[in-house]
Amino acid sequence: MNELGNNDNFTIRDFREEDYGMIAGLWELLGLGSPERGDTLETIKETLRIGGRLLVMEEISSGKICGTSWMTFDGRRILLHHFGIRPEMQGNGLSKSLLSASLRYVKEKGCQAKLEVHTSNYKAINLYKKFGFKHLGDFDVYILRDISRIQF
Repeated sequence: MNELGNNDNFTIRDFREEDYGMIAGLWELLGLGSPERGDTLETIKETLRIGGRLLVMEEISSGKICGTSWMTFDGRRILLHHFGIRPEMQGNGLSKSLLSASLRYVKEKGCQAKLEVHTSNYKAINLYKKFGFKHLGDFDVYILRDISRIQF
């Protein structure tokens, strides 16, 4: 399935289990994922089972994965994360194609889309704004990664 229209050098497709090693490496390179974040194959499979989707952008000639868009579903919103393009391939419009494919899925699900982006990532912020995303407000984001520290 090539969702890129006239760009025949890349394809956007659904995640396959055998992609995991290459994707984990890409996420580490982009600063999007790491073992302590829980970005395991099992986690991906579970998010897909409950209604999420992980799109993979692949260079056709080499089979190299050059981008991902992981969308999880919480029952009312699609959360867009792990969205990124391999650094040496950035600046060629690939992110627009990948975001368009992601938003097609959002529209199919009929839900709002939400994402988080670092305040210094101006390229991503500008891309998201072009696609209609609005800044939600001045919220701080908190996370509890080490659940062994939960005390009652």
